[in-house]
Amino acid sequence: MLLRTSASRLACLSVVLSLMAGASVAAQPAAAGTGQPYRELATPQPTMSPGKIEVLEFFSYGCPHCNEFYPLLNAWLAKQPKDIVLRREAVGFGRPAWVNLARAYYALKATGDLPQLDGALFHALHEEQLPLVDEQSLADWVGKKGGDAGKFTAAYTSFGVNNQTVQSDAMVQKYTIEGIPALIIDGRYLVLGDSHEEMLANADKAIAVTRAARKVAAAKAVKPQ
Repeated sequence: MLLRTSASRLACLSVVLSLMAGASVAAQPAAAGTGQPYRELATPQPTMSPGKIEVLEFFSYGCPHCNEFYPLLNAWLAKQPKDIVLRREAVGFGRPAWVNLARAYYALKATGDLPQLDGALFHALHEEQLPLVDEQSLADWVGKKGGDAGKFTAAYTSFGVNNQTVQSDAMVQKYTIEGIPALIIDGRYLVLGDSHEEMLANADKAIAVTRAARKVAAAKAVKPQ
C-alpha cells in the first residue's frame, strides 16, 4: 500500500476538490514504505470469494493515486490465473465529495452500468476535471454517457447503496487502511510498496504465500490418519 500520513490524505482531498472545481493540480507524492512486501493483519477478515484467492482493493474515484493505479491494476489482473478474483470497495473517509463518489460506485454496480462507466468516471474527474460532486451532477453525467439516469438515481438513494457506503468506511478500520489505493490479499495480508508497480509485485508475493499455504492445508486434509 502507498503509505500516507493524515496530512497527506488531506492533501489528496484538496487535490480532488480542486480538480472538481476545474483547476489543474498535481497529485501529492506518496510517503516511503517500510521495505516489507506486506503486513499480516492482526485479525484476518472474511472474504467473499470461496475457493478463490481474493484481492480486495480500497479506492476512491476522487483519489489521484487511485486514478493512476486503475489501468495498472487492470493490466495486472488480466495476467492472473483463474484462482484470483478482484473485489473492490469504494471509500469516502466521511468526506462529502468522496462519499458521493462511493455511492456512485455502488449505484453503478446495482444498475449494471459499472463495466462501461468505471474507467470513464475516473477520466471525467481527473482528465476532464468535471465537477461531479453530487447526486444530480452524477446522474446527468451517467445519462450523457449512455446509462439510465433514472435507475442510477433510484439506486444512488436506495437503502442498499447507503448501507454499502457506510460499511465500506467501517471496513477501513478493520483492515487498518492508512491510505488508498490499498490491496488486501485473502483477507490476511495488507500489501505495502513505494510505488504502484512495487505494490503489484508485492501483491504477487502475498498471493504466492497464500497459494502455498493452501496447498499445504489441502495435503494435510487428505493425508491418511
